Amino acid sequence: MTASPDVGEEQRERPVPTARDSDDARLVERSRKEPDGFTGIYDRYFPVIHRYVASRLGPQTADDLAAETFLVAFRKRARFDPARGTVRPWLFGIATNLVAQHRRAETRRYQALARTGADPATESHENRVVSWVTAEGLQPQLARALAALSRDQRDIVLLVALSDLSHEEVAQALCIPYGTVGSRLSRARRKLRAALDQFDQEVPTDE
Repeated sequence: MTASPDVGEEQRERPVPTARDSDDARLVERSRKEPDGFTGIYDRYFPVIHRYVASRLGPQTADDLAAETFLVAFRKRARFDPARGTVRPWLFGIATNLVAQHRRAETRRYQALARTGADPATESHENRVVSWVTAEGLQPQLARALAALSRDQRDIVLLVALSDLSHEEVAQALCIPYGTVGSRLSRARRKLRAALDQFDQEVPTDE
């Protein structure tokens, strides 16, 4: 489900813990004594983590980085505290930190997309971001605008747009205050809209 165009200006409701959240927490807890139990977390979340990383760094890097996300999570499972958040944003936070180590590669990728258009391997994910920002199919222009965002703003934009995390879950993933998510998201959206509006003004019409 893609966030609506006004999501940046609205405060999303804080998520209510679900039965799956409780089951996730139990799996992590059990894996502290029975390491094989962590396989359930891997099986449940590897596909979404892989898609998220692929949309930011490309499919080749995603194979290794998604696997590393779960390796880091496994090593840190004793520190997971369900009172501070659920497993899903915890995993996305680890993945985002790993993506940060490839920041230059990500920026180069968006710059390349700006020149050549959407990467066929991840076009659906690029389209999700486009749909979240504007109704127009402007992948190259959006890629250029994403490349120009700061790391903090880009992380929030893509966690919301690609992974459909709530503001509360993004705050958990990035270990930042809840209110900071909304303010950074609003600033990022203004920059993206301004960049796309400028493109619209530069495109010649048939009139």
